[in-house]
Amino acid sequence: MKDFISVSPLKVLERSSEQILGPGNLGVLVARAGVGKTACLIHIAFDKIFRKEKLVHVSLEEGPDKVASYYRVIYHDLLKALNVEDDHEYRELLERNRMTLAYINQSFDLKRLQANLRNLTERLGFRPSTLIVDGLDFEETEREVFEELKKVAGEFEVEIWFSALSHRHITETSEMGIPYPVHKLDDLFTIIMQLQPGQTGIFLKLLKDHDGYSVPEGSMRLDPNTFLALD
Repeated sequence: MKDFISVSPLKVLERSSEQILGPGNLGVLVARAGVGKTACLIHIAFDKIFRKEKLVHVSLEEGPDKVASYYRVIYHDLLKALNVEDDHEYRELLERNRMTLAYINQSFDLKRLQANLRNLTERLGFRPSTLIVDGLDFEETEREVFEELKKVAGEFEVEIWFSALSHRHITETSEMGIPYPVHKLDDLFTIIMQLQPGQTGIFLKLLKDHDGYSVPEGSMRLDPNTFLALD
């Protein structure tokens, strides 16, 4: 869907040195509660799927049916925002190129994730280029887990996107300006973005781009209702 790709939140990476996250790398979207992390993650998923890439959505809080419902709702909102008619090809891409792995009730385990990914690739022939990990608590998760997830990204040649919950009352940052709760993990992440509400929309800021910080021109305004790029 070319219309969507032209207004996708990932358009901000056009201002990045590499313009992609890339296989073997971790990316994270930081935002306060209610700003739109999950919606923005799903838009990242749409960007990949509509480019005919395969994706695995890893949910730590919701079951597969709930995740599928989120995708359907945001997909129909997207069609309305772009004034595009529903199309069998688009819906087929969403169904065929996305798999959901749900680990609810604290059942997430790295060995289990690796086994599930091997099963998808070796038995089902489903080889994703991207993992979306939604619901991982950055405040409670040890650094070693992210180090192992980076190894998973390398082993399966995927890029992995996360969302991290920040708080208005916690202003701690790293020396390079990376906010809590990613401030002590920024060396493990290749792309770090932040969603911030403003008077004229939601702003998506590129805080880290591969080896660079404080990216010039690395900010993009999103529609607060659709999370599509306005700039």
